[in-house]
Amino acid sequence: MSDIHRASTTAPVNIAVIKYWGKRDPKLNLPTNSSLSVTLSQSDLRTHTTASCSASYSKEDSLLLNGAPQDVSGARTQACFRELRALRSQLEDSDASLPKLAALPLKIVSENNFPTAAGLASSAAGFAALVRAIANLYKLPSSPTDLSRIARQGSGSACRSLFGGYVGWEQGSASDGSDSVAFQVAPASHWPSMRAVILVVSAAKKGVSSTTGMQTTVATSTLFASRASETVPRRMQEMQNAIQNKDFETFGKVTMMDSNSFHATCLDTYPPIFYLNDVSRAAIKVVESINAAAGRIIAAYTFDAGPNAVVYYLEENEKEVAGLFKTLLGEKDGWKGERGEKIEGNFAAAEKVKEEAGVAVDLLKDGVSRIILTGVGEGPVETEESLIDEKGEAVSSS
Repeated sequence: MSDIHRASTTAPVNIAVIKYWGKRDPKLNLPTNSSLSVTLSQSDLRTHTTASCSASYSKEDSLLLNGAPQDVSGARTQACFRELRALRSQLEDSDASLPKLAALPLKIVSENNFPTAAGLASSAAGFAALVRAIANLYKLPSSPTDLSRIARQGSGSACRSLFGGYVGWEQGSASDGSDSVAFQVAPASHWPSMRAVILVVSAAKKGVSSTTGMQTTVATSTLFASRASETVPRRMQEMQNAIQNKDFETFGKVTMMDSNSFHATCLDTYPPIFYLNDVSRAAIKVVESINAAAGRIIAAYTFDAGPNAVVYYLEENEKEVAGLFKTLLGEKDGWKGERGEKIEGNFAAAEKVKEEAGVAVDLLKDGVSRIILTGVGEGPVETEESLIDEKGEAVSSS
């Protein structure tokens, strides 16, 4: 029987604090503005991917995601396969002793430990894991920056999931996308106390896909041009400075303002795109109450292209932020486990919020389906745990 070559990796989700929205080149996934994100801990949110190749596989490449076969014929996936194979071919051409892996069919098995296509950056983790796993399989010497150029073609924000910590994505100006790459602003160890509580509002697939939404916004929004040319470049600098200085008040203010700006351009699109709903707005109201009670910004909401609220805070303010949400939403899934059980409830603050914003609290109780507690984390990690056995058959990690 032919050899089965395998390599496995896990890759993280990232949640942007300066949003990527709009493409100057849809084919290459080149953005109209730079962006910046926080990489989240893989113990809470990750994609686990095994890439393998063998002469014994059927001629077609294949991908199994969460047990379901996926179409790999699309331009995005094919672009990643093509670029990675080209790099492996260069290695094989320069060293005749290497096995000829580039010509073999790929079999990829991938599993997420969170809902797919629910506004939780599943495609970012997915394409980052796919590219990193194949790079490991092919033993490519490529750096995370080099690989970010490839992963970007699969899913724009995937380029940021190739790094841990605090990560920027440079929009670049070259027409071939060669300078549109991710870079690490600071490792997780620089500011390790960053935490997030994610309020999962709906695990349903979103109504307007990010790709469709972006194209419509670029074509119709009058706010969009000034956001891309003026607002985001200024905020990128402010955010990088805030991270370097561990200045949460600035980090929080810029995070919330940029989320609002992004969703304003969605509303300014014709026809308008509504990613936020009443539950999302209730989360905003509660965060505003938390900050008002503290007399400063200790919690910061942000929303991607979906209704889920990601609320950033520092570990030192856990009781004031996560503790409040635990008191209000303690019956929801997600509080069990070491991280959740350590969080103290905050009953006095909860009573005050109920007095000031009772309707918002009721909306959260009705509309939040589960909680995810997480924090800043590392980039992709190679693992021995394989989702494909030595015979080339898919196995489940669960």
